[in-house]
Amino acid sequence: MNDLIKYLTQQFVKYVDQPKEDRKKTKEGRKEEKAPLSVKWFGLVPMAISMFIKKK
Repeated sequence: MNDLIKYLTQQFVKYVDQPKEDRKKTKEGRKEEKAPLSVKWFGLVPMAISMFIKKK
């Protein structure tokens, strides 16, 4: 349990020590890495269909 608290405290301190601009950049980077909702909800089927349609 102490290891968990120590880890969480280290992560929190690391986050607080970062400048605000860096935090915004990392947050935006994570948003860009997310998969589109169609893929998230329905898997790869919509992507496969769109690739098939584009091929024709």
